[in-house]
Amino acid sequence: MAIEVVDNPERSRFEVHVDGELVGLADYRLRGATIVFTHTEVSAGFEGQGLAGKLVGHALDASRDTGLRVVPLCSYVASYIERHPEYQDLLEAAPAE
Repeated sequence: MAIEVVDNPERSRFEVHVDGELVGLADYRLRGATIVFTHTEVSAGFEGQGLAGKLVGHALDASRDTGLRVVPLCSYVASYIERHPEYQDLLEAAPAE
């Protein structure tokens, strides 16, 4: 099983592909030097295989590499950061809407 995680900036999302098939995504919005994660999902049949964790870990690593602060509006991204304290330093206060 070949797993690939890529940023798709045209669709404002990170994607996870298994053997070339899109099976999950993490939607985001960019606001200056901040990335706001709004939704994460993995297709039925691919759940429970750790793909969401790989997806979010990659997205957070990419955010760090590009100097972005993170707002985890998505509950999965928020809980991932809680479970992985090495990403706590990326957190930005939620923007006023």
